[in-house]
Amino acid sequence: MPQRRKRIPLSAALFSLSAVSYSAMADITKKVEDALNFYHYGKNGAIKFDLNTRFEEVNQDNVRNPTLNGKPLPASIQPDTANAVTTRLRLGLLSPEFYGLQGYAEYQGLYAMDSDYNSTRNGKTGYSKVADPYVNELDQLWLSYAGVPDTLIKGGRQVIQLDDQRFIGNVGWRQIQQTYDSVLITHANQQIFGLTVNVGYIGNVKTFTSTNAGLNAPVLNVNYKLGDYGSLTGYGYWVAYTQQANYANSNQTYGFRFTNYQKPGDTFKVSDNFGLLYTAEWSIQSDYQNSPQKYTVDRYNLMGGLTAYNFTFQGAMEQLDGVGQNKTFITPLGTNAAFQGWANIFLVTPKDGIRDVFGTVTTTLDRGDVTLTGVFHEFYDDTGNVHYGKEWDFTATKKFGKHYSLLARYAYYNADHYDTNTQKIWVQGNISF
Repeated sequence: MPQRRKRIPLSAALFSLSAVSYSAMADITKKVEDALNFYHYGKNGAIKFDLNTRFEEVNQDNVRNPTLNGKPLPASIQPDTANAVTTRLRLGLLSPEFYGLQGYAEYQGLYAMDSDYNSTRNGKTGYSKVADPYVNELDQLWLSYAGVPDTLIKGGRQVIQLDDQRFIGNVGWRQIQQTYDSVLITHANQQIFGLTVNVGYIGNVKTFTSTNAGLNAPVLNVNYKLGDYGSLTGYGYWVAYTQQANYANSNQTYGFRFTNYQKPGDTFKVSDNFGLLYTAEWSIQSDYQNSPQKYTVDRYNLMGGLTAYNFTFQGAMEQLDGVGQNKTFITPLGTNAAFQGWANIFLVTPKDGIRDVFGTVTTTLDRGDVTLTGVFHEFYDDTGNVHYGKEWDFTATKKFGKHYSLLARYAYYNADHYDTNTQKIWVQGNISF
C-alpha cells in the first residue's frame, strides 16, 4: 500500500460554484451564453470557453526498474509523492457558417499552481508522473466545408474521436488534449439508412504532453446502424511514424466492432426499466513500413451488461496480445487513459500482452445530475497464467446545469507480478461554454 503523505488541499475557489444560489447562477449563465453566441451574425458562430482546475496526487510504493529484472529502485531514488494543482484554459473562436464554410481557432494553456510533480517535461524526475506540462499553444485551427450533401470536409489541426477512441482519440482526460494535423471527410448517407463513412489522412499528432510526432497515416472507419440492435463498424488504420525514435509505434490495424453502446443511455430495451448492453470486437495488427520488428497480434474486446432503473452493470474483457518486446498490440493514437484502469499502469502494452477482466457499476442520482461509478479490474498476461495485479476505481460527478461540474476520482492498483502499487486521487471543477 502506498505510504500516506501530507496532501495539499485544492484551492477553495474550486468549490465556489456550490456557494452560489441556483437562481443567481441561472441568470449569470444566461447572460454569458448570450454574450458568447453570435446569433445575429450567422449560423453557429460562437466563442468557446473551457476552464478546468484539478488537484491530482500520485503515490507509488516500491517503484521497480524494468532494466534490473523488475527489482525495486534504491530507497534513495524512489520517487516522491506527486501533488499537482493545475488550471487549464481553452478559448476558441468559431466563425459563422458562410456558404458551407466555417472556421475555428482555439488556444489552450496550462498553469501549474503547485508543481511538485514530474510532467515529463519539467525535469522534476524525483516525483511521480502527472502528464500535464506547462504550455501555451495553438490547440486547434481548422476550416470545414459542408456544401456537399451529407458530407463534412474538415482540414487543419483538429480533434478526432472515432468509435470509443481506442485507436484514435483526443485523450480528453488529460489537461492538454491530443489533436491531429489532418484532413477528415465524414459522409453520413441518408439514402442508405445509418451509413457513416470517415476517411482521412493524418500528417502529425500533437500529443497530450504537447510534443509533435510526424505521421503518414491514412484512416478508414465505416459504420452501419442496424436499427435498435446496434451498429457494425469496420476499420483500417495505417500508422507510419516518420521519426526514427517512434518507428516502433508504426503499425497497421484492421478490425470489426459490433455494439449497441456508444454512450450512456444506449441499450436494447427489454422493457421501460430494463435494457441490454453488448459489444463484440476483434482486431488484428501487424508491422507497417518502418517498424523495426515483424509481428502479427490480435485484440479481443467483449462486454455484456444490463440496465435496471438508474443502475448499469457491465462485465467485460479486453485482451491485447504480445509476443515480445516491440511485438505487442498497441494503440499509440488512442485515448488509452480510459482503458485498463484509471491508474494508467498499462498505457503501454506489456511484452507478454495483457488480459483485463473487469466489472463496472454505474448509477445516476438527482435526476441525472449526479453520477457514481465503481470498477474492479483483474490483470493478467494474454495467456491468463501470470497475474499482473488488480485495481479498484471510483468516481463521482456532480453537474450544475449544462456548464458547471465537480468531480472526484480515486484509483488504486495493487501490483502482483507487474509494476508497483499505485494510488491516484483527483478532485476537479469545470466551467464550459
